[in-house]
Amino acid sequence: MASDNLTILHPRPSSIVAALYTLRDLGAEVVILHGPSGCCFKHARLLEEDGVRVLTTALDEAGFVFGGLRPLTALLRKANELFHPKLMAISGTCSSMIIGDDLHQAVLDADLDIPVLEVEVHAGYRDNTKGVILTLEAARDKGIIDEEELNRQKGLLDKATLVEKLHGAASSEYLAPERGDLKYEAAARLLELIRQGKKGLNILNAKKETAYMFADITAAVAEVAGDQVDTFANLNDQVGLPKVRRDAANIARDLLERKVNFQLIGGLDEYPVTGDAVQEQIANKNYDFAVISGVPHALPISSLKGMEIFSITNGPRQVKPLRSLGHQHVTVELDLHPKTMGVKNLVESEFGATLRSLNKAKATEI
Repeated sequence: MASDNLTILHPRPSSIVAALYTLRDLGAEVVILHGPSGCCFKHARLLEEDGVRVLTTALDEAGFVFGGLRPLTALLRKANELFHPKLMAISGTCSSMIIGDDLHQAVLDADLDIPVLEVEVHAGYRDNTKGVILTLEAARDKGIIDEEELNRQKGLLDKATLVEKLHGAASSEYLAPERGDLKYEAAARLLELIRQGKKGLNILNAKKETAYMFADITAAVAEVAGDQVDTFANLNDQVGLPKVRRDAANIARDLLERKVNFQLIGGLDEYPVTGDAVQEQIANKNYDFAVISGVPHALPISSLKGMEIFSITNGPRQVKPLRSLGHQHVTVELDLHPKTMGVKNLVESEFGATLRSLNKAKATEI
C-alpha cells in the first residue's frame, strides 16, 4: 500500500482542471478562469468541444501586483451579454488565490440575474479530487445539488483516491509511461481463447466520457464472443451529475442497438466501487478470462483469481501497476480523452478495431 506521505515525482492531474470538468458536468455554460491566459489551456480548449465557453481574465504582472477584481467583474458582465448562459462559474487559479482576489465580491459587483458558482481553487492540493469537492460544495450552496448528492460524491471521491494510491498512478514515487502490449498480440490471444470455447467476463468500468471509446471494446468483445462472455457495464443513468447521466444513457443506447446485452454494476461516477457488484454477480461462476476496459485497477484482483486478464486503460503510467497486480495483458488507448470530448455516440477504439479485423480474417481463412 502506498504511503500517504509518498512523494510523487511524475506530473499528476490538477485540482483546477478537476474543478473545470465538474463545472461542465453540473451544466455550467460559461466558465471564467481568473488567472493568466495560459492557465489550463489544453483542458480549456477541450472543454469547448463539449460546448462550454471557457474565458480568462488573462492576469499579467500588473494584475499580480494590483489585483484583478475589476477585470473579473467586467468579464462577468461581458460573458453574460455575449452568451446569455443559464449558469456561469468562476474558477480560481494559483495566481488569483495567491494575490487573494475575492471572487464573491466580483459576483456581487457584476450584479447578474443568473446563478454564478464561485470555486476558490488552486493546483496546490495533494489530491486533484479536492477541486471536485470544492466545486460540488459551491453547487450545494447554490441549491444546484443537495446535501445527499454531495455526500455521495465525496464518498466516491475518497474511494477513487484510495484506488489510485493503492494500484494507480499515485502508487509509486515515479512511474515511467509505457505503451503496453501490442494490441495485435493481445487481441490475437483473446481471439484464440474465444475460438477455444473459453468462458469470459466482459467488463466496462469506465470514467465519465472516456466510456464512449471503452464501450466500443466491450461491444467488440461481445460481438466476437457471443454468449461465451457475460457482459457488465457501469452505465446506470439514474445516478450522477447531469452530464454523467446523459453520457451513460447515450452509451447504453448504442450498446443495445448493437445487440450487446449487459448487467449494470453502477454509474459512470461509481467506477471505484463497482468491484463489489461484480463480485456479487459472478459468485459461484467459473470464467477462463476477463476483459476489463476503462479503470481495470479498481476491480479487486481477488475477484479475478484464476482468469487470464486483458486490461485496456488510457493511462500510460498505469501499465506497470496493472502488471504488478497480475494482469497478463495490458494495452493503452492513447489520446483517448480528446477523442471522446463532445461526442454523443460510441467512438471506435484501436483494440476493438483490431479484434474485429482479426476475427474477420480468421473467418475468411476458414
